Amino acid sequence: MAYDLWYWPTIPGRGEFVRLALEAGGIAYRDLARGEGGMQALSDDLQVPREEPPFAPPYLIADGMTIAQVATILLFLGDAHGLAPADAKGRLWVNQLQLTIADAVAEAHDVHHPVGIMLYYEDQKAEALRRATEFREERIPKYLRYFERALLHHGPWLAGDRWSYADLSLFQLVEGLNFAFPQRMERCLRDCPKLIDLHAAVRDLPELAGYLASDRRLPFGDGIFRHYPELDEA
Repeated sequence: MAYDLWYWPTIPGRGEFVRLALEAGGIAYRDLARGEGGMQALSDDLQVPREEPPFAPPYLIADGMTIAQVATILLFLGDAHGLAPADAKGRLWVNQLQLTIADAVAEAHDVHHPVGIMLYYEDQKAEALRRATEFREERIPKYLRYFERALLHHGPWLAGDRWSYADLSLFQLVEGLNFAFPQRMERCLRDCPKLIDLHAAVRDLPELAGYLASDRRLPFGDGIFRHYPELDEA
């Protein structure tokens, strides 16, 4: 039985963290909003009465459950499909990493929308420039150094001798930051050789080769990770 994934059809966004786990795990799923009339179908599905309704996409319909929030979806997939350690310590460690990745993703988004998500970037450029300076100089290095330390202790993967969903998500975070802040990331990654190795290892996973080369892998652009040259510098 295939799972049903609901997410906005034209951007990778937070849904991509779920897709990577489904694809690498060889888990059958239907990306329902990617078909014709997908936006309307997603809008309609969000209005379906449910005992535990999702606040927003992404959410997964699985085994009679509606599971929302990226970290919760991945916690479920990790347990059900062996995408995380089986022991409690490892399971919680991978979940902790995923939540930290979610924090970084939220901060990356807020660089270009620091005042309000319903305002255009052009309506908050001055505030975005101020926010970008702190994110580039303080937050990106802090996050990358944290993950580098984790890999120095656990490596080459974040939780043992096999990749977990957290490794896939960290790959996606680095991909997004490389797109949005290429100059700054080039400088910061010089101090993170283990993270560079992990990024390359996930990119080269045989389980992901077909997906990463396909048109189902949506490009960055409008979404969480956006490249505005004026917000980036080394």
